[in-house]
Amino acid sequence: MLDDCEADMSGRTIDRCSGLKPSREYGTSRSRDNVADVPSADTVLTDQLAVEIARLGIVGESSDLGTLHRVTELASRAVPGCAGAASVRWALPSDETERPEPLASAASHPDLAEVTDLQLRRGNGPIFDVVRTRRAMTSDDVLAETRWPASTSDMLRRGVRCFSTTPHYNAPVLVTLSLYGVTPRSLNPDQQSLAALLAAQGSAAVSNTLQYDQVHRTAIQLQEAVESRAVVDQAKGILMHALGCDADEAFSELRRISQSRRVKLTALAQRIVGDQGLT
Repeated sequence: MLDDCEADMSGRTIDRCSGLKPSREYGTSRSRDNVADVPSADTVLTDQLAVEIARLGIVGESSDLGTLHRVTELASRAVPGCAGAASVRWALPSDETERPEPLASAASHPDLAEVTDLQLRRGNGPIFDVVRTRRAMTSDDVLAETRWPASTSDMLRRGVRCFSTTPHYNAPVLVTLSLYGVTPRSLNPDQQSLAALLAAQGSAAVSNTLQYDQVHRTAIQLQEAVESRAVVDQAKGILMHALGCDADEAFSELRRISQSRRVKLTALAQRIVGDQGLT
């Protein structure tokens, strides 16, 4: 978990970057120290950028929140005209009439974290429309935008003049990536393929992490089951020797004692084996 993470009152995990740090753009020698410093050169897919995008898909590199944070940082540095970015991981309801629920969010700048959080609290805005329709949505000039008056007002107060939000669904994970510009039409639609790639890699990484965690839990449960079966078999053997009975009778006795004493069968077997000094 990142140091600048916290949970809001609904339990949703959020990541608020403590402030923009000087960063080196991919493919150029310019650096950016604040949200208004927007690159004008086209993105070059350098070896460094390619490696960082590929690393998004490595299981175990970071948590889902860490992955969202890395996606926003990469987008804000690499996409031409992008002054900052925000991403959200969603839980999709089984009933389409219900509202989708955000599970985690991250932003490259505190102002953009606020823009995202305000939409999530209201339960409406461009991000929710993107999730419902599974289609990208853009606004070339927020000042002239009429579809989301509350959200665009929030953006304008923080200096945002255009945005683009892209969804990517990788069952069971849906991730949205929003790019923000500080001048109208600074986000060229022809240059958004990198944003789509980052959203796809981010959702794939989160999905892979969830699947890995599930497999890992199953493996632990299977290992515990094997160990439990072994100690129960040892306890049965001890009872067979002590009572002069067969395996079925020994197991029935173990189960009877377990139920009468309200002790789990495995715990009882461990006591019996331990008393005999067996390992």
